[in-house]
Amino acid sequence: MLGDTTGRDGSGRRALILVENLSVPFDRRVWQECTTLRDAGWQVEVICPRGTARDTEPEAEIDGVRIHRYPLHAATGGPVGYLREYGAALRHTLRLARRVGPVDVVHACNPPDLLFLPALWLKRRGARFVFDQHDLVPELYLSRFGRGEDLLYRAVRLLERLTYRSADVVLATNESYRQVALSRGGKRPEDVFVVRSAPDVDRFRPVPPEPELKRGKPHLLCYLGVMGPQDGVDYALRALAKLRDELGRTDWHAVFVGAGDAFDAMVELSGRLGLSEQVQFTGRVSDADLLRYLSTADVCLSPDPRNPLNDVSTMNKVLEYMAMGRPIVSFELREARVSAGDAAVYAPADDEAEFAKLVARLLDDPEERARMGAIGQERVSGELSWRNSQRSLLQAYAAACGDRSRVPLGEPVRTGRSTSR
Repeated sequence: MLGDTTGRDGSGRRALILVENLSVPFDRRVWQECTTLRDAGWQVEVICPRGTARDTEPEAEIDGVRIHRYPLHAATGGPVGYLREYGAALRHTLRLARRVGPVDVVHACNPPDLLFLPALWLKRRGARFVFDQHDLVPELYLSRFGRGEDLLYRAVRLLERLTYRSADVVLATNESYRQVALSRGGKRPEDVFVVRSAPDVDRFRPVPPEPELKRGKPHLLCYLGVMGPQDGVDYALRALAKLRDELGRTDWHAVFVGAGDAFDAMVELSGRLGLSEQVQFTGRVSDADLLRYLSTADVCLSPDPRNPLNDVSTMNKVLEYMAMGRPIVSFELREARVSAGDAAVYAPADDEAEFAKLVARLLDDPEERARMGAIGQERVSGELSWRNSQRSLLQAYAAACGDRSRVPLGEPVRTGRSTSR
């Protein structure tokens, strides 16, 4: 619980969290925020899309958090497809927000930067608005579509400005995002809080490795995460083809864990590169299976290319690799270095040949892999831990509600209950 602050910070207040990008509790960051607030005495409700293989119920109550889910089809067909998806999400969110009724805080997680509209509706009824900026949507648009002067880009810039203007408090996932909120968003420093995403180290713990997952090879490479156009899975596959063809290394099996709107294209690319026998795509897996793969992996891959979004974003997979004590190969990105430090080695941005060479180097050096893994675990358990983020989250809520002094800076914060999901 929260020491002697339990039940006083929330004081029975109600928080409504709005999510469009993922279902809950599948969205780990949002679920950690939910349980932190719950343990601080808040009544927490969530509106989010339904999942496909999990989180499929229209309504659920999990560990004291009430979740309202709506049907949503992922975007296809470029920007127009996203407009359809976001329009449907907005309609459902407004409908369900009316059902939930008055709340003390509405907490909107982007993308998209449209959720300020239901937030404004709730603000008129007395709620305070916390904007949880998971992505910089203008940079996301540039990274996906590369068009910086068209009407849609100007529209997403406008929506971001309106969201900042409407928000009482902003949660930034790292210092780069915080600087955007201060400069581009015009927010006051005291109203922007860094709440880093971080794995729950009580759940992200290594289990005994399973050599059979290596499919008869000496080494296992692992990618974990979303597979979208900007996530670099294609870079990883081309690097693996170079690892085999140019460096002559066939002593590895690779597993790609996750899903996304580029999943089918990546499976097809793997086939075209002749990697089908050495590369396995699992789709989304259970937490238990995820721990099995990561615990067996010798090297983990973070192939995000440099683009306006990736360079300033914190990758959840990097922190999860670190929590599991795995060494990482990454491209040179600003926030990748901030997060991983010496737990990763860095290829020049988008240089697939150098990426492949770094993978080969780590495969040949088990002592270096162990050293890097230990560094990563220490960082995630210390300065990058979720405990620090919990404290910052509760301080942000106190600021939104006008009671900034109610969360002591030195107070340890921990979640008192866990979920089976």
